[in-house]
Amino acid sequence: MATHYYCFPLFLIAFLLANSHLIHSTVTYDRKAILINGQRRILFSGSIHYPRSTPEVCLDVVETYVFWNVHEPYPGIYNFEGRFDLVRFIKTIQKAGLYANLRIGPYVCAEWNFGGFPVWLKYVPGISFRTDNEAFKNAMQGFTEKIVALMKSENLFESQGGPIILAQSNQVVFRHHFVV
Repeated sequence: MATHYYCFPLFLIAFLLANSHLIHSTVTYDRKAILINGQRRILFSGSIHYPRSTPEVCLDVVETYVFWNVHEPYPGIYNFEGRFDLVRFIKTIQKAGLYANLRIGPYVCAEWNFGGFPVWLKYVPGISFRTDNEAFKNAMQGFTEKIVALMKSENLFESQGGPIILAQSNQVVFRHHFVV
């Protein structure tokens, strides 16, 4: 597969052209939220710090955590609906012509409650977080396998024509190597 680099300024210009409605917007505030063209909006953004890069630096990979606590709120009960639609997010990255680095966790270093662990996990007998602990590894193994299988079923890994070029987990020990 050929490597494509999308320089941030070019990506930004393409994004703005594709979303020209953003250029001619009216932005106000109603004491509760920002309104764009009269509609309340929740804004999502990423940051690139100009002193830490050069104009030649290109943005070509979107890195995202997979938040265990939102996807498995109860043991074995999974949620990938609405704002938790991971597949849709990865496909949006692909449509933008970018690659993805999928950080499956389990721990999320993103100022997220309980480090992204589901609350039910603390009630698992014998569990010790972020250690070489069988109860922890068993729970994490199930979640990791669920996410990898979901990404495979949607052909989202690079070897399947998808945008995911890296997938990582900071689990202490992988019991299986995930070959795509």
